[in-house]
Amino acid sequence: MKTPELFRLQGRTALVTGSSAGLGLAMARGLGEAGARIVLNGRDAAKLDATAATLRVEGIDVLTGAFDVADEAAVTAAFADFDARGIAIDVLVNNAGIQFRKPMVELAAADWRRVIDTNLTAAFLVGREAAKRMIPRGAGKVINIGSLTSDAARPTIAPYASAKGAIKMLTKAMAAEWARHGIQANAIGPGYFSTEMNSALLADAAFDAWVKGRTPAGRWGRPEELAGAAVFLASAASDFVNGHMLYVDGGFISVL
Repeated sequence: MKTPELFRLQGRTALVTGSSAGLGLAMARGLGEAGARIVLNGRDAAKLDATAATLRVEGIDVLTGAFDVADEAAVTAAFADFDARGIAIDVLVNNAGIQFRKPMVELAAADWRRVIDTNLTAAFLVGREAAKRMIPRGAGKVINIGSLTSDAARPTIAPYASAKGAIKMLTKAMAAEWARHGIQANAIGPGYFSTEMNSALLADAAFDAWVKGRTPAGRWGRPEELAGAAVFLASAASDFVNGHMLYVDGGFISVL
């Protein structure tokens, strides 16, 4: 296969969780531009429909799946619906996530569980259901979205950092169990990106200056800059890459 063809995703269907906006949407768009049919996911069906309409105008083949990735029954039902509709998920991007900032000594157990369930348990639930279908086909790509906090912590985000650290090991566990079935499970660790989720941080002059000073590239990432990593890990170009965390962070994690 010639090198350009390695990155083409024609004939593949990619489910991207948490993809109505932000980094999820950027990755979904990138996968779609590479030829994949996209299944957008989120809990707000109206928002998904609006996002899907935008992508269709851009020439991308889009379906939607409105369900809560942290709800096991909802995940199981969603995949049963995909089966009934003849939708085979070839590529899964476990992107859905939330942030909650509070010092640990003030953190309620319910808030801890909510972040862990959405950022970690959901990746297991959706990944499990996808793998059940990929294994008989002997092929599949799972891309889990980690973070700089998969390797380094900051104050007030203990549940988020704990979940993202575990995402790194969940990815390795997936590779350990599923590689023999032709499935590649890898992770992307985004650095600081200018998204709606980070709007408060972007508006904080001191934090903005810290990010720019701490990142060798000297700036925040742009959401579209995550698309290339997603396409690589979703494509035949990464067929012998497994259990790997690919940081897309402007060099942040590499320097002191």
